[in-house]
Amino acid sequence: MPKENFALNRIRSVGYALKGAFLLLKTEASIKVQFFICILITIFGFYYNISNTEWILQIFAIGLVMGIEGLNTAVEKIADYIQPEFDAKIGFIKDVAAGAVMIVSIAASIIGCIIYIPKFLTCNQFLGYIY
Repeated sequence: MPKENFALNRIRSVGYALKGAFLLLKTEASIKVQFFICILITIFGFYYNISNTEWILQIFAIGLVMGIEGLNTAVEKIADYIQPEFDAKIGFIKDVAAGAVMIVSIAASIIGCIIYIPKFLTCNQFLGYIY
């Protein structure tokens, strides 16, 4: 069997990854909520003209949450495939994966608060002077 072209193989891999990302967005309610929050926070970033460092932290936090959510979904799907009936060990594995999502979500929320609470307060103080 002839060896495949490296570049063609990479392009095919990217296609599979994109397919997986779209399947995740299409089928999972939790990722839809997180994607909505991602869009909202990105709009806030443009509105408040956040710094490059804040953009880096925000994009990293969003990517981490959504990536771990994807891994959590994969763990849940493979666990359900392997053991469709209730199993305490499978339940433990799924709970740990969900806990990982919660941990990065809390960290991302803290990053969001650090970036945006001062901006919200400054905006509200400014609006208070107008009235």
